[in-house]
Amino acid sequence: MPTTVIEPCRSLTSVNLRELWAGRDLLRLLTLRDIQVRYKQTLIGVAWAVLQPLVTTAIFTVIFSTFARFDTGSTPYPAFVLSGLSIWMFVYGAITVASMSFVNNATLVTKVYFPRLLVPISATLALTLDLAISLLLLVLVSIYFGVEPTTYLLLAPIFILLTCILAVSLGIMLSALTVRFRDVKFLVPFMLQIWMVASPIFYPLGIVPEKWRLIFAINPLTGIIEGFRSAVFGYAPDWAVVIASTVSVAVIAVVSLVVFRAMEDDFADVI
Repeated sequence: MPTTVIEPCRSLTSVNLRELWAGRDLLRLLTLRDIQVRYKQTLIGVAWAVLQPLVTTAIFTVIFSTFARFDTGSTPYPAFVLSGLSIWMFVYGAITVASMSFVNNATLVTKVYFPRLLVPISATLALTLDLAISLLLLVLVSIYFGVEPTTYLLLAPIFILLTCILAVSLGIMLSALTVRFRDVKFLVPFMLQIWMVASPIFYPLGIVPEKWRLIFAINPLTGIIEGFRSAVFGYAPDWAVVIASTVSVAVIAVVSLVVFRAMEDDFADVI
């Protein structure tokens, strides 16, 4: 009979891609389960994914286009805000759900072995349905306001991919930290509120003085949102900001894997 030897990972940043691929069916099942649980016994179901960005966009439009009067150039302010909210709401929801994924799946984690990375990844993938609905809504709003697509639109999938990598990375790290330190679940909502204000979601990057933009771009959402908007609305992005934020995403991904690998062995004992 063949013998299977389970050994600890030798590197804190390495990922066993073969093991993850072997668990793809489990990933699919966990993702579908999370989607079903998310909308089970809700009053209007998936319509929440439409109402939330629409209502938030309407509120921001009334407040900031009337009083603050941010200059968004030729871009209609409702479409401008919705483009930022589509990215932000996905990241916010994914981090919130993924950070509690191990605690919510404690029974599964303690009873059977499987690649632990699948748990926060599946929680994040479940939110891609909301992201797809928000992006479809953005397309409809852009058409309504007469936004014409350009060749820059081909760059949009790159920034969506960066958004997913950022959400998965932070979800992985925070899910591990929540297992060890339960007060992390109280810290996450507070930090997300600060992060929202520090990101150019409802205001243009142009209001930030040019000498401070690279520092501002340490926030990975700065370059992602700016790049996504440039792709959708057809103008050249600030490549220095985009590159700086991309580097931040890469650093966060590496740090997240290090934190996760360092804590993974104790999950079943302390959860």
